[in-house]
Amino acid sequence: MNWIILVIAGLFEVAFASCLGKVKETSGNEMYYWFGGFLVSLVISMLLLIKATQTLPIGTAYAVWTGIGAVGTVLMGILVFKDPVSFWRIFFISTLIGSVIGLKAVSH
Repeated sequence: MNWIILVIAGLFEVAFASCLGKVKETSGNEMYYWFGGFLVSLVISMLLLIKATQTLPIGTAYAVWTGIGAVGTVLMGILVFKDPVSFWRIFFISTLIGSVIGLKAVSH
C-alpha cells in the first residue's frame, strides 16, 4: 500500500512543479491560483512522502519520489510547455524510469 502512496506523492510532485511553471507564465489573479495549486500540491506530496517512509526505506522512497517527479515533470514540460524533445532527453528519461523500476524491484 505504501508503494501506491509513494507513487501518488510523486504525481503530486509533478503537479506542484507544473503549477510552478504556470505561475511564471501568468499574472494577476490567475498567477495566485496557480501558486495556490503549487502550495496545496506541495503539502499533499510531502505528507504522502512522510506516510510512505514510515515503512519504506527513506533512501529508496526519496529516490523513487524524485524519479517520478523528474520523469513526470519532463513529460509535462514536453507535452504542455513545449519543451524541446531530443534523442538524449528521451534516452536519459528512459534510464531514469529503469532506475525507479530497479529500486522497486530490489527493495524489501
